[in-house]
Amino acid sequence: MTGILPVALDYATRVLQALLLEGKEYVCVMQLHGEFSPQILETVVSEFVGEIFQRPPLRSSVKRRLRTRRIYSLDILEIDGRSVLLRIACQSGTYMRKLCHDLGEAMGCGAHMRELRRTRTGPFTEDDVFSLYDLLDAFKFWKERGDPESLLGMLRPMEDALAFLPKIYIRDSAIDAICHGADLAVPGVLSLDTPIEQGEMVALFSQKSEAVALGRSLMSAEEVLVKDHGLVCKTQRVLMPEGTYPRSWKSRPRQG
Repeated sequence: MTGILPVALDYATRVLQALLLEGKEYVCVMQLHGEFSPQILETVVSEFVGEIFQRPPLRSSVKRRLRTRRIYSLDILEIDGRSVLLRIACQSGTYMRKLCHDLGEAMGCGAHMRELRRTRTGPFTEDDVFSLYDLLDAFKFWKERGDPESLLGMLRPMEDALAFLPKIYIRDSAIDAICHGADLAVPGVLSLDTPIEQGEMVALFSQKSEAVALGRSLMSAEEVLVKDHGLVCKTQRVLMPEGTYPRSWKSRPRQG
């Protein structure tokens, strides 16, 4: 497999939890095991768009239980003999090797995945990619010539990885409490993206568009707009270091 693999540094490693859940896109070469009709192949491929059932293969990092995954689009790009070039946009956690196998079973001739390239992970596409050779060259420029520009040009702010998540913008006075693990209450909300559904993963941002934390929404966007109290979001992953913003909250006195 080749293609996109986002790598995070320092505090940015904390956004990988969200990035792993975002959609992926692949270009895949599927090898069919027998003769087939292109018209029938197009029909079968179209039937795999939408929600499908998959059982992870034997060599996988998760339990082999039946689960559902969503295929957003599945296009035939080229056919050469028994080799079929596919482009697949899918939900995270979809196994391309298993998808090719299942397509072959539906065709009645069998199939396997021959090549795979990941062309998109969340908001990152091949336009954002640097090879390990590019990284090595940039590192040498920095070490040998003291020029960090090439190396710095490969870095992206961690906020870019959260582009697909619904966002809640919070008041400066609430930020340090969130950084200490507090949940977000209605008075701390400045503005928010709509729609946001209850139970959805969201990103908390400062007014300066800095990522503060990841959380799970406890209210829908409509509820937040009409309520003046209550918890809006349960903080699950703090992204900003404590003390970045001034502390404006008081610790509760210890009992006893």
